[in-house]
Amino acid sequence: MQQTIGTCGLTEQKASEKYGKDNLKIYKSKFSNLFYGIFDLKPEEKPKTLMKLICAGIDEKVVGIHVLGMGADEMMQGFGVAMKMGCTKVSGLFLCIDLCT
Repeated sequence: MQQTIGTCGLTEQKASEKYGKDNLKIYKSKFSNLFYGIFDLKPEEKPKTLMKLICAGIDEKVVGIHVLGMGADEMMQGFGVAMKMGCTKVSGLFLCIDLCT
């Protein structure tokens, strides 16, 4: 199966150059896509989706989000709108994402 990629905003390197490494918080997550929830597969057999959220400043404004996996291109549509509106990590859209470092 071919993976899709969705990206919006700055890369980690560009964000570091713009905001300074000490002013960034990087969240990463790896999870099974919901598409595979109904299949009788062991968790380790299910294809994974990778996500990286790049936040800047004390308010953790989202300055970059990157997704690799099934449906990543579709996921980015909503995230792109939220970023354009100046969302932070604790904004409503990102509360539903359980990201951990």
